[in-house]
Amino acid sequence: MIKKWFQNIGPGTLVAAAFIGPGTVTLCTLAGVNFGFNLLWAMLLSVIATIVLQEMAARLGIISQKGLSEVIREEIKNPFLKQFITFLILAAVVVGNASYEAGNISGGILGLETILGEITLVFDGFSINLLSVLIGVIAFFLLYIGNYKFLEKALITLVLIMSISFLVTAIVTKPNIVELLKGLIIPKFPEKSILTIIGLIGTTVVPYNLFLHASLVKERWHKKEDLSSARKDTVISIILGGLVSMAIIVSAAAIQTTNISNAADLAKGLAPLYGDFATYFLALGLFSAGITSAITAPLAAAYVAKGCLGWQVGLKSKKFRLVWISILLLGVVFSSVGIKPIEIIKFAQVANGMLLPVIAGILLWIMNKKSVLGNFINTKTQNILGFVILAITIFLGAKGILKVFNFI
Repeated sequence: MIKKWFQNIGPGTLVAAAFIGPGTVTLCTLAGVNFGFNLLWAMLLSVIATIVLQEMAARLGIISQKGLSEVIREEIKNPFLKQFITFLILAAVVVGNASYEAGNISGGILGLETILGEITLVFDGFSINLLSVLIGVIAFFLLYIGNYKFLEKALITLVLIMSISFLVTAIVTKPNIVELLKGLIIPKFPEKSILTIIGLIGTTVVPYNLFLHASLVKERWHKKEDLSSARKDTVISIILGGLVSMAIIVSAAAIQTTNISNAADLAKGLAPLYGDFATYFLALGLFSAGITSAITAPLAAAYVAKGCLGWQVGLKSKKFRLVWISILLLGVVFSSVGIKPIEIIKFAQVANGMLLPVIAGILLWIMNKKSVLGNFINTKTQNILGFVILAITIFLGAKGILKVFNFI
């Protein structure tokens, strides 16, 4: 049974790897430190919403054997609308992932530095972080091979290491199970928690994962009969991702101080209470979260560029490689010398804030088109859940844009 599951596991795990990046780890850490178990329900809600949307993306990929950006380009007939949405997708996913990539690599560095300490090279007054270069080289190697099955196995291994690391850390803190279950089932809104609640949902329901998932499933599966395997893979992988996020919240709730700003601080905070054992496991988890996101972000951007621009190319093509190499290189350079491209990040956040509800709406529209999906269109239940999630994404998108302009 377990062996059969491992044979079928695949694209869903890569989606989990993509949403559990350093940003998610940091946000879950702060949620646990500031609010204990009280916001676990928000993570449960996020997991349910992610499963619903990602199942649609996976079904679209298998039945149409096309990526989401390709289907959008073909199905939207109005030239102006098509150009606007294509620009929005490219801006949010390609530019966005380029600007966030430094953060992904920096997250992996935090995990390594917790164990190894800083390893820097000073050159003409410039301080270069060599661990950033190391993570970049590993990511480059895995992506350059251009073999989907190899890449999938490598990322699954890293995700399992990350999952075990964070889950073991949570177990070591010996949480109160009754309080944990209350936090999971009973929605609570502690004072000043609303932005954290919105953040937990926003960091899990990620627009670029819809593009990544639809593209990955068609690399893995090619027949309608494979839909059942894809659904199991999606549900199990995203639940596993949700458990990892919850484990981070649980671990952080064990800390007796609020002087924590990221997961590396959490590792240090756990050391006096639970020993170096917990610290090393947490650091390993943080490294895995950083490097998996550092691989999936450039990969998603390359798939999106391929679909939006109509490239009929494979993983080893020059065009496809040029996109992910550019993003990875920018990430390594910015993270190794400590540059933060603030204006680009702000632009990407606005584009992502607009993209999430737009893509959720378009996805719902496409999932009801028999010309694309035949008998595999959405059921009434799937549509109801989809519209509820669409309403949440509109709220999340508006919040993201307002935050950039300092209105909230």
